[in-house]
Amino acid sequence: MPQTSSRKWLRRALVLLALLAVGAALLWWLGRPKPVPVLTTAVARGNVEATVSNTRAGTVEACQRTRLSTISGGRIAVLAVREGDRVRKGQLLMQLWNDDQQAEQAFSQAQLETSRRRVTEACTMADQAQRERVRQEGLFRQGFVSEGRLDTVRAEADTRAAACATAKADVAQSQARVAVVGTARQRTVLVAPFDGTVAKIVGEVGEYSTPSPPGVPTPPAIDLIDDSCLYVKAPMDEVDAPKMQAGQPVRITLDALPGKSFPGTVRRVAPYVTAVEKQARTVEIEAVFDDPKAAGRLLVGYSADVEVILDVRPDVLRVPTAALMPGGKVLVLEGDRLVERVVKTGVTNWEHSEITAGLAAGDRIVTSLDRAGVKAGAAAVAEDAASASAK
Repeated sequence: MPQTSSRKWLRRALVLLALLAVGAALLWWLGRPKPVPVLTTAVARGNVEATVSNTRAGTVEACQRTRLSTISGGRIAVLAVREGDRVRKGQLLMQLWNDDQQAEQAFSQAQLETSRRRVTEACTMADQAQRERVRQEGLFRQGFVSEGRLDTVRAEADTRAAACATAKADVAQSQARVAVVGTARQRTVLVAPFDGTVAKIVGEVGEYSTPSPPGVPTPPAIDLIDDSCLYVKAPMDEVDAPKMQAGQPVRITLDALPGKSFPGTVRRVAPYVTAVEKQARTVEIEAVFDDPKAAGRLLVGYSADVEVILDVRPDVLRVPTAALMPGGKVLVLEGDRLVERVVKTGVTNWEHSEITAGLAAGDRIVTSLDRAGVKAGAAAVAEDAASASAK
């Protein structure tokens, strides 16, 4: 009987221990940390570019843009164009009241015509007097006229020649006067200095137009734009100035054409720094489109961004730049654990970074670093795998 009791007690103890072990295992299973779902991407090969971009929005500018004002002020008498009109070089744009100058020019022109007629009269008489002089000199040599008569003829010829020269001088003076009046009249006239589009007109017929004196920002009468040639002007951070030079390739994007970019070239890097605000020092660059027609009809004043391509590394290992942690580290998903690795990087930009050491093609690196619980040593599962298992 005692042996039977011992066996029963032993069996009960073993059953109890087994139950305790199962309970402990169940508690561990229920209390174990759940794997953190993470987003991963495979390390792959591709191109990586080193680029710099503008610090503030750039602007589409015209190669030629002139804000025109008359040299003299006055009342607008003729406004020959409207805003948006296409004009040709030399075309009249605006004219101030200048009736007094027109009258003076007409008077000067009449004086010029009178002077020319006087030249014809005086020089004809001079030619005639010269011929008479030659004839009288021949008769004097033959003894038919006296020396006194010859002197009189010679004096007459010289007088007529002087009168001819004076008349010619009067013509030159009258021509100069016409030119002076014509130049003065141009002070009240605006003509197009090049082919272009009238962007803005300040003033109407009958209003007074005032030229902008030094130091006084008076609006121009007519703003003329040559929109057949456009470029982009953009401010770049001063620290990037040593990296940029004319001839470098760029990508141009426009707010008016989202989702598109256009290749271009740096045309000019300003040789000075612009301080628009405190602690905001920039260097302006100018970039032209490689194919000006690719973007279609652009408007002067469009906002634009310029990305200057400094270097290109083709077919290299690369990772998303957002996956890099401070100290040049990344998290790699190995099995069901996150492992920290130190990597070396080469060329980098906002999108991708070149990996020169520390990773191999196909490694799964974590890109969701901002999620709670994502750290080295944590249990993790790729989010796509977790979603699949849940289904």
